[in-house]
Amino acid sequence: MRRFAHFLLIGLLTAGVASPQKRPARSDTPPPREAPPPPEPYNQLDSNETLFYVLAAINAAGYDEQADSPTNSPLRARVREFLAKQKLESLAPLRRYVRDHKPRNGGELGQYISFALVNKGKPDFTPANPDLPQPLDADTLYDFPPVLAAFYREAKLGVLWQQAQPDYERALAHLHDPVVLAVQQVNAYLRNVDSGVRRGRFQILVDLMGAPNQVQFRNYIDDYFVVVTPAVEQPIFDIRHAYLRYQVDPLGYRFAEDLQKKARLGEHAYDSPLLGEQFRIDFVRLATECFIKAVESRLDRRSALAEEAAREGFVLAPIFAELLQQYERQEVAMRLYFPDMVNQIDVKKAQQQIAQIDFLKERPVRTYRVTSEVKAPELTGAAKTLDDAEQLFLDREKSAGNAAKAKELFLKALQETDQLPMHAKAYYGLARIALLDRDLETADRFFRKILELEPDPATKAWALVYIGRLADSQGDKDPAQDSYKAALAIQGISDLARQEAQRGLTGAFARNPKSKEQE
Repeated sequence: MRRFAHFLLIGLLTAGVASPQKRPARSDTPPPREAPPPPEPYNQLDSNETLFYVLAAINAAGYDEQADSPTNSPLRARVREFLAKQKLESLAPLRRYVRDHKPRNGGELGQYISFALVNKGKPDFTPANPDLPQPLDADTLYDFPPVLAAFYREAKLGVLWQQAQPDYERALAHLHDPVVLAVQQVNAYLRNVDSGVRRGRFQILVDLMGAPNQVQFRNYIDDYFVVVTPAVEQPIFDIRHAYLRYQVDPLGYRFAEDLQKKARLGEHAYDSPLLGEQFRIDFVRLATECFIKAVESRLDRRSALAEEAAREGFVLAPIFAELLQQYERQEVAMRLYFPDMVNQIDVKKAQQQIAQIDFLKERPVRTYRVTSEVKAPELTGAAKTLDDAEQLFLDREKSAGNAAKAKELFLKALQETDQLPMHAKAYYGLARIALLDRDLETADRFFRKILELEPDPATKAWALVYIGRLADSQGDKDPAQDSYKAALAIQGISDLARQEAQRGLTGAFARNPKSKEQE
């Protein structure tokens, strides 16, 4: 591949598998023919170029889910900021498309992930297999390719992709070792041996442009994909679950007839309000999911996991978990042992066991534990001066001299750098200090000065809000309304600034011109 690919070799670890000892070849035995080279590894931990282009585009066009979350990759903010500064003719139709195709019940990110995974990619972004039915959520975006292609060309997303490589390399390296261990753990438990026969792909894709703490699973025919976004905790459990499904689904299909003999047990699962429709209509799918959850409980040595799964409707999980103890005491691989284990299920006994399950009414809420504190990079130069000035300004009520000290530092920052975005931040601080001093003319001049520089979206939005409020204070309603509308049109406006701009549009800050002399 173009850079280091994180290969997870299926069948890499078969520790604990008993196999016959090979006898040494006799001296008169002809040497064996040279074995063919091993197949190229195909199940990878990697990034995806097309996925990057798709999500970079929707980020520029109004996809703002958790855009302010500290868990985001810094890359997302950099790409959003860069694209926001460009004057692109293709952006307006892209924004309309993203707006008009926003799902009513959520899942905005999911449909674009599906679109990217079944796409041929640049430059036309047409389906990779146009003769096959497309996933339902991706099919709703059937007319997206020309809109995306136009934006890809004009925004030069290919250059951004190259610049993003170091961020992806770090993210991949961070996940590589724990993911390899999870895959090895599954292979060892199921006693997989790589026969060299391919059956689709299992691919883990890291996405740095979507909302954080997302794990999206896709299964297209024989191909299995897991897409993960930046997270507070590494989603190793979810990745392992997906890999188990990749390994176990063929067992369910292969031995579906054996499983169907136990289908009466699925009737008890229908009483669970949490059980998904896909498991209600397909007992084989329900049974294999129960088996997966049972394996997870054995891998983690937590019998409670199987019990919890049963309370969510996966009623066979504890039964499989019990039978797996017998599997662990023998030497046959799971691909051969599975039908025997299914046949060991006593339907009458299992019915009595399942009847005792107290189904949950609400799905347990997943909590995240921060395992280590991520320290922000140490600021230097003008950036540190601005940060110190901002802190003094915010703490102005603690000391009468803090506002004056903040003003000195904002002025100092103007001398320390020629970067226009930093100048914008300095003038933003000076403008607010002018407001404190009731010097409305200077404040208005400084807020307008910000718009001439290269302010970040948040600073620009607040400057426009303040300009609107100053206009309202003078009874200039129309210019005030124009400023509020301009602020609301900025992609990246903070929630608080948006609220203030919306209040301004309602006339909350408007003042009658005749009352100005009464102040």
